[in-house]
Amino acid sequence: RKRRNEVPRVFRGQDPEPEHPRSVRQKLSTGPWSENHVDDIRAITPMHVAAYIEQHPGSPQTIKQHLAAIKMLFDYLVVSQIVPTNPAAPVKGPTHVVKRGKTPVLSVEDARTLMNSIPLDSLQGLRDRALIGVMLFSFARVSAVLGMKVSDFYENGRRRWFRLLEKGGKHHEVPVHHKAQDYVAEYLEKAGFEPNKPLFQTFHKKAPTGRPMSCSEAYRMIRRRALAAGIFAPVCCHSFQATGIAVYLREQRSTVSATVAKSVQFKRLY
Repeated sequence: RKRRNEVPRVFRGQDPEPEHPRSVRQKLSTGPWSENHVDDIRAITPMHVAAYIEQHPGSPQTIKQHLAAIKMLFDYLVVSQIVPTNPAAPVKGPTHVVKRGKTPVLSVEDARTLMNSIPLDSLQGLRDRALIGVMLFSFARVSAVLGMKVSDFYENGRRRWFRLLEKGGKHHEVPVHHKAQDYVAEYLEKAGFEPNKPLFQTFHKKAPTGRPMSCSEAYRMIRRRALAAGIFAPVCCHSFQATGIAVYLREQRSTVSATVAKSVQFKRLY
């Protein structure tokens, strides 16, 4: 029986904070049930999944993503007691090791040029500068930054802190860089948002809507600001996280502890 309430929200596009719902749904549109003409999803075995992976025409990255999506679906079906076991669990994907990332990293000069080129005569300009500054100086993912509320920019002692909700539901509190603090404080002073409102909101006819920006809207803003500043590199949301980490590792290598260096080393892959 097909019952709508048995389908997880992420596959219907209704998850409020999905990691990549659209890509998951696309990956599940074809699977081991389509090529092998399986009518009942409960009849799928590890052999079906393994055959699907072996015959997959995509790259290793694509195959691993498809396999992860299938495992995610069956994990939910097992928890919902629709299938007894996860047939994709024992199936291994191709080996794929990434040692060099593809995300473009800005130079210090380009980052400064971009920040200085944003006009500050409007609330949108202040918002864009604050958003880029937070990603650049806090090393945070764009999804965590866009998920902040005004109350997540708070005072603790003599300095300000950010409260971020990172991947996996992890709450991360970080001290605010003095430049990012100035950018956000100036933006909030002019905006006058209430503490429970989203920190970075969309605008309609130059007025805030109360709705938080999405990652795609932040990306379009960054591309528009970069082109206006004369930066034609394919800058994306992750570029500022990567730029901040690269500068930190290069300039603070002599004083940073081994533990901190190890914790941020993996982010060079961006």
